[in-house]
Amino acid sequence: MKSVEEFLAYALKVEEEAMLRFGELADSMETYGNAEVGKLFRRLSDYSKLHMGDAKARSGFREIPEMAPQDYHWPQGESPERAAIWGADPFLARDEALTIALAAEKAGLDFYAHVLETTDDPEIKALAKEFVAEETGHVRELEKWIAAAAAGKPMPTTV
Repeated sequence: MKSVEEFLAYALKVEEEAMLRFGELADSMETYGNAEVGKLFRRLSDYSKLHMGDAKARSGFREIPEMAPQDYHWPQGESPERAAIWGADPFLARDEALTIALAAEKAGLDFYAHVLETTDDPEIKALAKEFVAEETGHVRELEKWIAAAAAGKPMPTTV
């Protein structure tokens, strides 16, 4: 990352992509009558939308650059929190949906951890540290959801 503005552009894109993909997956599940998984994906989409708002708020007075899709250089070729498209399988079970969500959140965590480890810019480092802490919280929460599902308990209500 060359600047705080570039870092924030990436952060906004990560959350936007997560919001859109989880929304697509929710739509697919709802269309095929898989209400439980649709509700889970819709919830994750809504959380990503909130996180995108948080990232915008962090940009404050800064002018965030407009970047075309080809300007982003993602570790795996697409935004790290863009959940696996196989999540659109209409027969997807809640456990599989949780696995998809956890993988997406872990990829986001890895992305921010990589930025934190590789930047020399103190401002980017401070922001990346905040994002690592936030993504760590998301991973832990999804792990709680997975544990609750494995125990046959209802999913917790927060992320």
